[in-house]
Amino acid sequence: MNRKKLFAGLSLAAMLLGSMVMGVQATETEAQTTETTEEDGWVRSYLTGKLVPESIGRTIPIAVMINNIADALPQSGISNAAIVYEAPVEGAITRLMAIMEDYQDVERIGSVRSCREYYVYFAREFEAIYMHYGHAVYATGVLNLSDTVRLSGMADYDLVYDGEGDVTYYRSDDFVSPHNVFTNYSLIQAGIEYKGISTDYSEEYIENNGHYQFAGDDEIITLDDGVDALTVKPGYSYNYPSFEYDEETGKYTRYQFGSQQIDYLTQKGLTYDNILIQYCSWTKWDDNGYLDINVYSGGDGVYITHGKAIPITWSKDDADADNRYADGNFGVTHYYNLDGEEITMNQGKTWVCIVLDSSKDSVTIGDMTGTELASLS
Repeated sequence: MNRKKLFAGLSLAAMLLGSMVMGVQATETEAQTTETTEEDGWVRSYLTGKLVPESIGRTIPIAVMINNIADALPQSGISNAAIVYEAPVEGAITRLMAIMEDYQDVERIGSVRSCREYYVYFAREFEAIYMHYGHAVYATGVLNLSDTVRLSGMADYDLVYDGEGDVTYYRSDDFVSPHNVFTNYSLIQAGIEYKGISTDYSEEYIENNGHYQFAGDDEIITLDDGVDALTVKPGYSYNYPSFEYDEETGKYTRYQFGSQQIDYLTQKGLTYDNILIQYCSWTKWDDNGYLDINVYSGGDGVYITHGKAIPITWSKDDADADNRYADGNFGVTHYYNLDGEEITMNQGKTWVCIVLDSSKDSVTIGDMTGTELASLS
């Protein structure tokens, strides 16, 4: 079942027939639009599937650790993130990682917080520059790998540090420490230049067409066989987040702490086209609650878009469970439907919820729990 292309040369009737077969809905306007090719300085974004200027879409993104506790809200610049990862850290709170390629005009990004090991794996599978201000001791090993590209704000726990934090980050006076570390485009570029970081994607990444598989300009993935997913609650117990589907826009609005999550700079709510819930096995590093989340050995999850949800599995091509720093563990995560086909996602922004596999019962999607939906696989 291939959703990747609907050819604009087909008639509207043929396209609608194909939509019924493949679970793709096409509008009349989309059916009359010819397929736009990558030319004239525009390319397909590896993060959203949309056409963007080449200067944006072929420059590696940043992956910024974003504070997500109540005292740090609202966050600045988060609405420019094409992809947001949310995962639990110690104390049941969650921390975010915002992956951005289009942030040239953002006056402030943050607040920036410290690293936990598993976020580095997420950043590296997008070939992003990982940005953090401090880190847990258990992340030192992965941060010190020669091929982990990063801009650190400070040195600690034997971290190899070049002092780039002095040119990359600053503290504001409108939030209290430690929730007042920020950066912006100019400072990030200064950090990149200071460390001599290449901003080009690798040839392999380009040849593999990036990370996700996205629908074409003239199609919408509707998951006709999926279950209703008008409300999605990933089950985190500190911020109690949820996503509410808007049928008019076809997007999910993000809520947490009992209200809509907004961007400090725009004062507008955050919306997303795709939600991925990725269940991961885990252990504890120590009695202080630091989590060792396995984000490379594979598991199951849920893909949610356009008001529907389907169970999925996830894996990496060359994962090595016996060596956490194996090259394959930093590769792209692939998501598959029940037929074993890699899923095609709608163009646009994506929110990824990393959920401990022992917490599936805390996840609710429409009227189903995460455990019930996962059992369909």
